[in-house]
Amino acid sequence: MPGGSIYVQQDAKFTGASPQWYYEKYWREDTRTRRRNRAIMAAVGFAIGLALAIRFNLPFSVAYALGLAALVAAGDWYWHWSKFRATAVWRGRRRGETITGKLLRSSLGKHGYRILDGRSIRGQASIDHLVIGPGGVWIIDNESWSPDTEIASYGGRLFFGEKFGTKVATGLVDTGNAFAGLLTKETGIPVTITPMIAVHCGMMPRGGLVTAEGLTLLKPRLAARMIRATSSAAFSADQVETLARVAARELQRI
Repeated sequence: MPGGSIYVQQDAKFTGASPQWYYEKYWREDTRTRRRNRAIMAAVGFAIGLALAIRFNLPFSVAYALGLAALVAAGDWYWHWSKFRATAVWRGRRRGETITGKLLRSSLGKHGYRILDGRSIRGQASIDHLVIGPGGVWIIDNESWSPDTEIASYGGRLFFGEKFGTKVATGLVDTGNAFAGLLTKETGIPVTITPMIAVHCGMMPRGGLVTAEGLTLLKPRLAARMIRATSSAAFSADQVETLARVAARELQRI
């Protein structure tokens, strides 16, 4: 890459050939069109507001119409901005593990759950978050796919667009089993781990949840809610503390 360093590997998200680069390029180029459409929508809102004010004999009819026009324009701006912001992790502008970690701590920390970030079994697979609490143990990874990639389950199989998701599911399920085996061996407490993927970008079904092939994929904001919804009291407070302490000691920080 011209202007780059031969000693630093370039991130594909920021090269001129990446889908992320083109996505941002087209977004910037479409700014004028969005502004024109927003102005048209605001004008329509103004006309409707003025007509309603006259129809119902409201005072300050022009101010009412201007207010409705501003509301329409603000709503259109927010809708487009939120769609663009939703791709931030996929574009490499935000870190998914940071977002999910904050959500987990704010929702679970005060309920007796322990969250360990960036852990791995030495020489084996790693995960972004290990959650240990009264309801059980979970591992959570963070992933992003392109905004037009449909994430779905058909006949019990996981799909990312037209591609099978078996490799992704199997990898995380196997990692969960490896973590569970290590914790069980070191503590003597039978442990079963539920694997999850926090999906930061991609087309999720209504409700933001897909379960297939032993893996749950969901929007980051739903992870803590789903964990807390587990009603079984799997571990006592002492067992949670023991598991967390052993995990912190035996699992390598990455």
